[in-house]
Amino acid sequence: MLHNQGLVYADQQQNAVFVMRNLDGQRNGAFLRGTRGENNSFLGYSKGTKRSDSWFYFSLGGKANDKTSTAILCKSPIDAISRAMLEYLIRGDVPPERTVYMAIDDIKTLPLERLQKVPNILVAFGNDKSADAAAQRVLELIPQSQIKKSKASDWNQQLIDYGQQLRQQQQQQRQQDDELSL
Repeated sequence: MLHNQGLVYADQQQNAVFVMRNLDGQRNGAFLRGTRGENNSFLGYSKGTKRSDSWFYFSLGGKANDKTSTAILCKSPIDAISRAMLEYLIRGDVPPERTVYMAIDDIKTLPLERLQKVPNILVAFGNDKSADAAAQRVLELIPQSQIKKSKASDWNQQLIDYGQQLRQQQQQQRQQDDELSL
């Protein structure tokens, strides 16, 4: 879905490109994450990205013209996508109400004016000390927010762990079914 919307794609250097937009939807740059080679740790912004007025975000649930009911703030585009996918796998569908998933890598660039109008805000920055400190700062700035920690180090790792659990459960179920059919 995000690829079809032009929000995620691969560039010629095999980087994952996450398109950053202002809140009116205008593209203002991109966040890049390296994928080439083993242990690739490259990440950064494409040249000319307007970090103070652009974010990687997408919405799910409700109708396209519904007001946002919930905002889920994550520390990276990959975590925002992972958090949305986890919710989808657990719920079996998109959220019933309009939910925006947004990557916030710097508290100074929070779109406070817009977020203060959203009734439910989950600050889902992960599960480490720096994430805790950043989440606490958001809580001070946006009183209606709640902190939601991942069980793993971040939402992407939690999605990977959940996928492994599902595969193990499916394998066990197949073995039980095979035993019953004998």
